[in-house]
Amino acid sequence: MIDARGIYKAFGNVEVLKGVDIQVARSEVVAIIGSSGSGKSTLLRCLNYLEKIDAGSIAIENDFLVQNNIHNRAHYAPERTIKNICARMGMVFQQFNLFPHMTVLQNVIEAPVTVKKLKRDEIVPLAQELLRKVGLENKQDCYPSQLSGGQKQRVAIARALAMQPQIMLFDEPTSALDPELTGEVLKTMQQLAEDKMTMVVVTHEMGFAREVANQVLFMDKGVIVESGEASSFFANPQHARTQAFLSSMLK
Repeated sequence: MIDARGIYKAFGNVEVLKGVDIQVARSEVVAIIGSSGSGKSTLLRCLNYLEKIDAGSIAIENDFLVQNNIHNRAHYAPERTIKNICARMGMVFQQFNLFPHMTVLQNVIEAPVTVKKLKRDEIVPLAQELLRKVGLENKQDCYPSQLSGGQKQRVAIARALAMQPQIMLFDEPTSALDPELTGEVLKTMQQLAEDKMTMVVVTHEMGFAREVANQVLFMDKGVIVESGEASSFFANPQHARTQAFLSSMLK
């Protein structure tokens, strides 16, 4: 589903990604962990064109979003191809970014109606089913100001799913939540995993990474230091930097 190789990305003179590779199979859940500033969120944003890479290749379902030219610099596909590829991916951010003047239902149907040009009566039943899936079917007429942080994030997940993506990307989706609200969002994400959604999750939630992810990647200073199947990764980390990070996170 995702095949990214040799990803380099710098902001000015600061190299943020230094030759990162990531491969994600269909229905796989990949957790990316690491300290703040290690490049995790930047990598995620590069996968769906929110950031442009400097060098490397990214293919989604065997279609190239970007690959190196003869000068070993990133060359992107035509705009129409990029839109087609990015439409296969949904993304959930740290902040919920809901439209405050729209109800929950309106927030969920806005993108399918505006971007996909679907008729309201076509998308409303799907939106209502998605709200049921995330446990918010009784909140469809509420406004974001009437919701808790956990409920807002679950609406954001339903909104991303309304575009019917093949891949879901999560950028630390619980980091803006109080601890008691984190569980309800993680439960929703676990249900998506059980439904065989392909997911890449940047997270500080080690329990989620250990219990739900198939593969875990540990990033530090712009590189993937260690990766592996989740149970063995947590049970027997090989690299000293990984061991130190997990020791600090699992106290």
